Amino acid sequence: MNEESQKEKLRQHFARRVTTQARVVLDTWQKIHEAGDDTAAFRHDFATAIDKLVRYAQRFEMDKHASAGQQLLTLIAEWPASAPLPEELTAPVQHWVDELSRATLRRADQHQDESPRIYRRTPVYIALNNSEMAGRLIKQMEFFGFRASAFDKAEDLMEACALHKPETILMDVSFGGQADGGLDAIERLQERHDTPIPIIFISDEDGTIETRLRASRCGGEEYFYPAVDPGQLIEKIETYTHGNTVEPYRVLVLDDSRAQAKFMETVLGKAGMKAHIITDPMQIIHALEEFSPEIIILDMYMPGCTGMEIARVIRQQDRFHSVPIIYLSAEEDVTKQLHAMSLGGDDFLTKPIDPKHLVATIHNRGRRARSLLALMIRDSLTGLFNHTHTLHLLDQEIVKARQKRHPLCFAMIDIDYFKKINDTYGHPIGDRVLRSLSMFLKQRLRKTDHIGRYGGEEFAIILPDTRAEDAERVLNEIRERFSELVQPAGDREFSVTFSCGVASWNNESAQLVCERADRALYQAKANDRNCVVPAVD
Repeated sequence: MNEESQKEKLRQHFARRVTTQARVVLDTWQKIHEAGDDTAAFRHDFATAIDKLVRYAQRFEMDKHASAGQQLLTLIAEWPASAPLPEELTAPVQHWVDELSRATLRRADQHQDESPRIYRRTPVYIALNNSEMAGRLIKQMEFFGFRASAFDKAEDLMEACALHKPETILMDVSFGGQADGGLDAIERLQERHDTPIPIIFISDEDGTIETRLRASRCGGEEYFYPAVDPGQLIEKIETYTHGNTVEPYRVLVLDDSRAQAKFMETVLGKAGMKAHIITDPMQIIHALEEFSPEIIILDMYMPGCTGMEIARVIRQQDRFHSVPIIYLSAEEDVTKQLHAMSLGGDDFLTKPIDPKHLVATIHNRGRRARSLLALMIRDSLTGLFNHTHTLHLLDQEIVKARQKRHPLCFAMIDIDYFKKINDTYGHPIGDRVLRSLSMFLKQRLRKTDHIGRYGGEEFAIILPDTRAEDAERVLNEIRERFSELVQPAGDREFSVTFSCGVASWNNESAQLVCERADRALYQAKANDRNCVVPAVD
């Protein structure tokens, strides 16, 4: 290798360092953006990350990064220490963050007019032999709010993971053109991390049990043989990212001993669960209505009644019929324990309670309860709420809006020419379009919004505490971005649009607001589709 080649290789190496540091800055800004009123906690990290970026960029003559970083440092100097980010600084900081984001895009993506505003807290890394497919994946993933980076060498991937641990890695089994090269790289990589990185393996050549076992042993969560198209891969990647955050279990504890109840509350709180304790069994109905628990823990023997009697009362209410009930008691007679469980209980823990045993039991029971509930209230294809539960949620949000005097909007979406998509590309591709839109909506709407599959190619969205003009603006942005998304279909590609009707709640019933949104949707389709139409009051 001549001197010029060595210099170029060194330059590329340090350019990756600047890019990696730029992404640390972008991630920290995303945390600030999501922190609400708690932005002060991130000021120091943000300033430190920017300062490091500027030093790297100046050293390696990356002018765009250096310029954006210097502008950000000037703005951060106006942010008082230990204080929230001043409102007047938000827009100018966002402007220079966007400039930095554009400078950080890979060369394959430089043609894009604007960088995506939605970032995951940590990246997704792609290590494929097919660089064209990697580029397509990155472009597609940006539409879904992911930040992805592609690598063509195992050493570069290792270096990136050392600087910033990814949420997941998409790895070619024969990465680097060598048989099992990807497996070798992942095995070395996982040794460096205390908790394994979820890996999605793909292979066009090797589907043997030996290779699959080896992939599983080094953190492989999925194994695709033969390799699949970008749409299916993105669906799987979404499964293993922190964007799919698990809500903490809501656990109701009834124990007449305040000390025991407080102990339980402490243990559950440390395990990341939400605990609500009561010591009077006569308060159980009120607690059920107010807290709506996912798991219930009952003391077996209490003054005035037993845990078994309380369990029977709980089971008489349909909405709590399948909620797991765990008994607590010093009772060691197995026959009595089995009898207690036959009267509405699901498990039995003997006092004194081992905290690890308690937490493990709740996780096991909670996971199964959520799975069963999902089968009842969610659409099996998209994972969104089904028609019946969507209307139930709308009723609930109307009650809240009436109590708090907050605005509420309800939207209905219909995919344009969906029958033509099925006829042209086949029903499996049509199903993938439905899943694609459902994932797109989940990525771009708030956690407080409710998304349901209303039926067929129709979707319903409940937007609490949202004015009509805001709902229309947000849905228009989603519509425009979704229409830019390329849908793969074998060796062909196509794009999809949708029509939308939005109704603002006017102190009316759920049925009436649904009807107005439906009429607005009908008008949108009459207006040549691919538009958002507000309902007439």
